[in-house]
Amino acid sequence: MRARALRHAGAVAAVTTLALALTACGGEEKKQEDTGKADASASAAAKPDVKALSAAELEKLVVGQADLKGYQVKKAKSDEVLNPGDVSADKPACEPLAEAMSWIAPGTPGAKVVRKAIQVPAQDAAADPEKALGALATPMTTVTLGSYAGQGAEQAFASLKTAGTDCAGGFTATASGEKVKVTKVAADTAAGGDETLAWTITSDLDGTPMVTKLAVLRKGNTLAGFATMSLGGEVKEQPKTVIDAQAAKLR
Repeated sequence: MRARALRHAGAVAAVTTLALALTACGGEEKKQEDTGKADASASAAAKPDVKALSAAELEKLVVGQADLKGYQVKKAKSDEVLNPGDVSADKPACEPLAEAMSWIAPGTPGAKVVRKAIQVPAQDAAADPEKALGALATPMTTVTLGSYAGQGAEQAFASLKTAGTDCAGGFTATASGEKVKVTKVAADTAAGGDETLAWTITSDLDGTPMVTKLAVLRKGNTLAGFATMSLGGEVKEQPKTVIDAQAAKLR
């Protein structure tokens, strides 16, 4: 769960306001400064024929506005994108989950890109207070694509699989100095890619439970992560429409 999402209303409110206004927002994606060159080199040595895609190549593969009807799709702003060193967990095995929740591609990707997909509210929501309130509860799904050299994607996926089991009872994540307590990690279902994992993650934010639906699929040497949350509403299911659209672009 990324830093601003951990701040609860602040981050998600900004996103849902964007959905209501339906205005364009720019922002260039921040490249990861530390790509873990030593680990990436080790992976490449084990599987030298596989090279990580560049950010420019990933831009062509990530879901866009044309791929998701009924959604507003935007790039994440540079100040919304964290690097691996910004996120940690009190249990080392749980760190990959904390990273995936924070819009970070786990492990040592060569490049990553991030998108935010928000279901477009009814056109008359702004004129109807009740509909506008419902629009604020519209789930937002963040899509994070990471590309890996060698066996990096398989290794990152395996670390997430281990985390889902070892961290079922919860853990404490820290993002940019802010802590959040994850109370439960429950297995969920999703499909797509060569391998897929999914969880329902419950966190305690100032005494209020908050549910995040998290899914990760691997296609070749690319991992696609999907983190779905809502301000003031429930997230009842994995974002199948978004996952299916992204999986189709990775074939």
